Amino acid sequence: MTRGAHVDVDDEEMLDTLTIGRRIRQLRRSRGMTVDDLGAAIGRAASQVSVIENGKRELKVAELQRIARVLGASFDALLEPAGLSRRDELEIALERVQRGPIFASLQLPPVAVRKSLSDEAIETILRLHDELERLHRQRASTPEEARIANTELRGQQRKRNNSYEELERAAAELLAAINHRGGPLSQRATSQLADHLGFTLHYVNDLPITTRSITDHRNGRIYLAVRQPGTDPRSALLQALAAHVLRQPAPKDYGDLLRQRVETNYLAGALMIPEASAVEFLKAAKDARELSVEDLRDHFAVTYETAAHRFTTLATAHLGIPVHFLKVNSSGVLSKAYENDAVQFPVDALGSVEGQTVCRWWSARQVFEVEDRLSPYHQYTDKPAGTYWCTSSIQSSANGEFSVSLGTSFAHAKWFRGRDTKRRLTSTCPDPACCREPDPDRSAYWGDHVMPSARLTTSLLAAMPDGSTDGVDKVDVYEFLERHAPR
Repeated sequence: MTRGAHVDVDDEEMLDTLTIGRRIRQLRRSRGMTVDDLGAAIGRAASQVSVIENGKRELKVAELQRIARVLGASFDALLEPAGLSRRDELEIALERVQRGPIFASLQLPPVAVRKSLSDEAIETILRLHDELERLHRQRASTPEEARIANTELRGQQRKRNNSYEELERAAAELLAAINHRGGPLSQRATSQLADHLGFTLHYVNDLPITTRSITDHRNGRIYLAVRQPGTDPRSALLQALAAHVLRQPAPKDYGDLLRQRVETNYLAGALMIPEASAVEFLKAAKDARELSVEDLRDHFAVTYETAAHRFTTLATAHLGIPVHFLKVNSSGVLSKAYENDAVQFPVDALGSVEGQTVCRWWSARQVFEVEDRLSPYHQYTDKPAGTYWCTSSIQSSANGEFSVSLGTSFAHAKWFRGRDTKRRLTSTCPDPACCREPDPDRSAYWGDHVMPSARLTTSLLAAMPDGSTDGVDKVDVYEFLERHAPR
């Protein structure tokens, strides 16, 4: 809603000069006093009183107390924004707009706030400013903003060891409702869960390309794409059910979107790999010093990535093992990461890891060099922060191949199968000489004789659809629902 439609005085702005000035003017007029009267009473010229009432001068506490006594009001009454007239609210909003960076960038003369300036004129100016502000925010909503939000979110996850007790409880309650007694969650049990929550399932061939599923609360339906080869049919459904259970509103910004995505994925993972049976399974494996992502994957019939990610949510809280997790594409670019074992990921100037290139000597990239892609890949790597053991596996998707890696510090490698590997490499990244700068002799030989053509990632230049934070094309979604809703 625009300022022209509704103007709020924020609690944090109660002490600003504009609000106090308008409050003083309102109290003065209600007492039948002129500007001259108030000036004489506080020992100020009338012009100085006008400056105060127009919010152009900051007052000390003693001055405010003296004005309050003259006006027969309490000190708190001057600071209270409630009760201001509609006109006062509009004038305050207009003054704030004109003091802001957007108005200043336009290099326009300020609009004098006079009685002759109508409320409608002020509302028009405020609406125009709101639209300019919206356009600026939209243009600023770049992947940079998403990376900043993701960095903050990853810090929050690290503080809680990536363990969300409230989501574990929610998953346990849902599984108990369908009488699931542990172990893998079957496709049938997943459908029972949807039925328990009041939904029927509909598999379609024309699901909008910007969606993984669509939940129609009006008709109690969940629409899913007809199963694609190589995908887990439970995943999209459980994420849709998780979003419903968590009652997530439309995200306001990237931070909201990422937080909701993390919580939804966590709850879906906790349903596919239930905490109680998973912890029992992992503790037994730790006692035998046979911890393995592959075993967790096979025991609960999930993908390798789901097993590795779920391991990070349970390892520290229940096994006392700090870990790190990476998802890296075949060109070495990191797309997803988590750590609480002090491993140092590559970062940009803002502390973000997404989009950064992983050292070529790390397990996450070395696994692409191995011909045997069926056997687990294990490696020790001496890094600036210490020696780490890591296990990696190559997975395939519609966007190409990527590696999923799970690692821990040398001291905790003793609990894992594969700890006896002889592979050991050294990484000195972020030192450019480690793997980012070519050999000097090669540079001298090739440097002036090669001109490679870069592949520009289209998403680098792509913007979100207008009015969208999550990238979903709502026009497409609503048209889809109208085609499929029961008549």
